[in-house]
Amino acid sequence: MGRASFTAAFTIVSFVFILINNYDVVSCLGFSNSSHRTTMFLPLFPPKDTSYRSSPSRRLLQKSPPNARMALHDDLLLNGYYTTRLWIGTPSQRFALIVDTGSTVTYVPCITCKQCGKHQDPRFQPEMSSTYQPVKCNIDCTCDNEREQCIYERQYAEMSSSSGVLGEDIVSFGNQSELATQRAVFGCENRETGDLYSQHADGIMGLGRGDLSIVDQLVEKHVISDSFSLCYGGMDFGGGAMVLGGIKPPEDMVFTNSDPVRSPYYNIELKEIHVAGKALNLNPLVFDGNHGTVLDSGTTYAYLPEAAFAAFKNAVMKAVHSLKQIEGPDPNYKDICFSGAGSDISQLSKAFPPVDMVFTNGRKLSLSPENYLFRHSKVRGAYCLGIFQNGKDATTLLGGIIVRNTLVTYDREHETIGFWKTNCSELWGRLNSSPPPPALPSGLDNTNSTGSMASTLVPSGSPGYNAPGEIIVGFITFYMSLSMNYSDLKLRITELTHLIAQELGVNIAQVHLMNFSTKGNDSLVKWAIFPAGSANYMSNAAATEIIHRLAETRVRLPDTFGSYRIFEWGFERLPKRTGWQQSYLIVVIALSVVLILGLSAFLGLLIWRRGQESPLPYERVETVVREQELQPLT
Repeated sequence: MGRASFTAAFTIVSFVFILINNYDVVSCLGFSNSSHRTTMFLPLFPPKDTSYRSSPSRRLLQKSPPNARMALHDDLLLNGYYTTRLWIGTPSQRFALIVDTGSTVTYVPCITCKQCGKHQDPRFQPEMSSTYQPVKCNIDCTCDNEREQCIYERQYAEMSSSSGVLGEDIVSFGNQSELATQRAVFGCENRETGDLYSQHADGIMGLGRGDLSIVDQLVEKHVISDSFSLCYGGMDFGGGAMVLGGIKPPEDMVFTNSDPVRSPYYNIELKEIHVAGKALNLNPLVFDGNHGTVLDSGTTYAYLPEAAFAAFKNAVMKAVHSLKQIEGPDPNYKDICFSGAGSDISQLSKAFPPVDMVFTNGRKLSLSPENYLFRHSKVRGAYCLGIFQNGKDATTLLGGIIVRNTLVTYDREHETIGFWKTNCSELWGRLNSSPPPPALPSGLDNTNSTGSMASTLVPSGSPGYNAPGEIIVGFITFYMSLSMNYSDLKLRITELTHLIAQELGVNIAQVHLMNFSTKGNDSLVKWAIFPAGSANYMSNAAATEIIHRLAETRVRLPDTFGSYRIFEWGFERLPKRTGWQQSYLIVVIALSVVLILGLSAFLGLLIWRRGQESPLPYERVETVVREQELQPLT
């Protein structure tokens, strides 16, 4: 998935296509192989949620309803999205779903799907769930050809699509949730195309406004208040946290109005943008064109109308005159990039100006450089603007990059959206509340499907899973026990290495077998994940993602490996060389240099002496030389 090009031609073509097909358009996806940059961006047109309608009335909520605290995974700029985990069915089946405020329906691949890609988790099997029920055809939904079951169809602006049937089942929200399991309607995919087919995530969790939205369904059941929150990690960390339901807002949270009548998306009332303390010379109405200023978790970067982007770009370039402007990482895009800022994220504010977003109520949200920059993938210490021109579209689109390390509360009940700058990896502690007990929801099963050996539970507490933090990570280790004897597993160790690399999202060359032992019919293997290529360390984001996958038991093996368990994962710092080791290394290097120079001098002298010798006698070509007979060996 790569960055979208918001050209006028693309907009017009998509407009015609969508009007003709009358499909529900949700957040679109794109991919760029050349730059390995991933992005997601807003749909061009509002969703029309006609697939299903629940009861129209909303009664008063119970007092102090619980909420569902859930961890976010992956990385905004590496993957283009954040995912959360949702368990569906009895017994539960787990899925990694992209959190998307621009979508309504939540859907997962179905076992009956004839055209679905290979995703992170196995497909949903309705027949394996004792609590699954199809949503039967009725006047409030679109029905299949046999008029037996409700269906859904989603067409994305970049022409990928998802379609399937609607079902209802038990949904669980993980071991950090106060909220008990609930019945909910979701989509069971039978066909997907485009980027939906190729993405690693299983499906999408729709958080937008609409009857099929998971938020709307929980509010209709009166089990949560009409609110949810997202907190995206910063430049050095992927992951984050989300809450379905209300939370007590921090005292210094900045709120702005969000009018549901103004736009079907979550909009805010942006009035001004300040760069380095100075307001851009713009008419405030520039931020009110088309859909207005829209906040969308399904968008990676930010996109401004033409006039606003030009003013913003010029102001930033004027403020960073001491930095050198360089080419972007991908020649297909004319990125605005600067080198010389250094690699320490905490020091970026010394090189790049502060940016403030001012709302109509006079309150402002201050953005740090990580909220409008992304790292240059080819030049160390270089950064590029993560804010672009939105083609000829007058919508101001604010994607996830704007709210990194920011708690965003979508208070739909009071029609406001709040912002609070924080470290999202430490969200629970910063909110002065401890997470709920890590008891698993009923029906939640953390074992793999092939045996009874239980996987290690995710540690309780903040959703960091013992992430490495701000250190230099040399390599990551973990243990794996399998119910296979030594002779059988030894023959399949190469296959197992490939599977681990695939499940952890690393190259096979990074996976090293450290130790191998056996007891009876069980085997114990210690693995290590080393940095990619010739690097001496791995980035904090890469290390955190690997730890997340291990902690969330995302390593899935075929049934032929029997039951297995992963435990004691951790990371190792780079060992520091002692003074003796450093001196020894210097001596070895010095001796090597002397040896090379001495050998070169000897060879040079030998060549010179040969050049001084008298030439060997030779016979002219015309001279007849007697051929010598071949002599037999004696």
